[in-house]
Amino acid sequence: MKGNAHSGTQMTYGDFGLAAEAQAWVSARQIEAARRAITHYTQRGGRLWIRIFPDKPITKKPPEVRMGSGKGDVFEYVAVVKPGRILFEMGGVSKEIAFAALRLASHKLSLKTRIIEK
Repeated sequence: MKGNAHSGTQMTYGDFGLAAEAQAWVSARQIEAARRAITHYTQRGGRLWIRIFPDKPITKKPPEVRMGSGKGDVFEYVAVVKPGRILFEMGGVSKEIAFAALRLASHKLSLKTRIIEK
C-alpha cells in the first residue's frame, strides 16, 4: 500500500473527477453507496464512470470461534486505492451539479479525496 498510484491517475472519460489523496481499502459497499449518491443527485443525468473495481477478497473468521482450523470465509471485496487514483469521473452535467454530486459521494468513502476538473 506504500507509494502513489502509477495507473489511473489521468482523467480519461469525463470532465470532472474524484481523486484519492490517501491510501485505503474501498469496499464494494462504499463504491455502490457513492454511485447511488451521485446518480440520485444528478437525477440520472449526464454520464458516470467508475474507475475502481473491488477485486481483492478479504477473509474474516466468525465471532466466538477458536483459533486455528484454517482461514476464514470471504467477508467482503475491496479495491486497493493509492494517492492520485481517479475513483469516479462525470460528464454531461454542469460544474455546480458535478461538484455537489462528487462532494456527496466523497462522504460515502473512507478516505480523503479531492474534486478535480479536466
